[in-house]
Amino acid sequence: MTTRQTKRMGAKDIAAVLRERIDTGAIERQLPPTRLLVEEFGTSPETLRQAVSILRAEGRVTSQQGKGVFVRRVEPIEFAMHRFERGARRDDATSGIDDWKAAILELGRTPSQDTPTVSVDRAPADIAAELGVKPGTFVVARRRIRRVDGEPFQLADSWFPTEVAFDSPLMDEEDVTMPGGILANIKDGRYAQTRKVDKLRAWTLTADQAERLGMPTGSTVPVLRHLRVGYNADGTAVRCMVTIAPGDLNTLVYEIED
Repeated sequence: MTTRQTKRMGAKDIAAVLRERIDTGAIERQLPPTRLLVEEFGTSPETLRQAVSILRAEGRVTSQQGKGVFVRRVEPIEFAMHRFERGARRDDATSGIDDWKAAILELGRTPSQDTPTVSVDRAPADIAAELGVKPGTFVVARRRIRRVDGEPFQLADSWFPTEVAFDSPLMDEEDVTMPGGILANIKDGRYAQTRKVDKLRAWTLTADQAERLGMPTGSTVPVLRHLRVGYNADGTAVRCMVTIAPGDLNTLVYEIED
């Protein structure tokens, strides 16, 4: 009599089972303890860790030291890029609500931004090309993490020519909200943006970007890179803003009028 042997499940197989349980709601909040899953699947702790790593890279779960592995359920947003920073901006200096926060509030969500970091860096080649300066030219970088309901949803990093940013609130490492945006309120308004060009492309997270977003290095979550270059009335590029938006959290919406 021949004994039928059951093929041992690998990390991908276990991840597939757990993924289905998460998607169907069979696992709602937290994965069962490692000990129980190892016993259920007849596997080793190392194989189970590999399975959990697959789910973490997909953005489906997150680990908390000493507490376990939790299902990551974050409701995505639809962000109307055709309205963002256009026309009658929704900036309110008194409340500190800028146009981005106002847009998130309109969705019934809670916006926040981490304290921006400001540095003087040599412009990467792609940023230099957008600003119309030579690669390696010193520019001012202003970096922010945007959060929705407390979770990191976007990175928003802006680069400015030094003549635009120096001796202005753009150098302050704090949220600065001004009606119409900072550029419209500094240096007699000569750097106010009168035209903007958007560029969208698929993107692979760098290790630094993944860390800032609280995502594992090597994450397989699709990512959007939105680049917006602002020009003043003279046609000079005065700002290059790059928004990194995980695709599972962000839908960028454009409404086109004939």
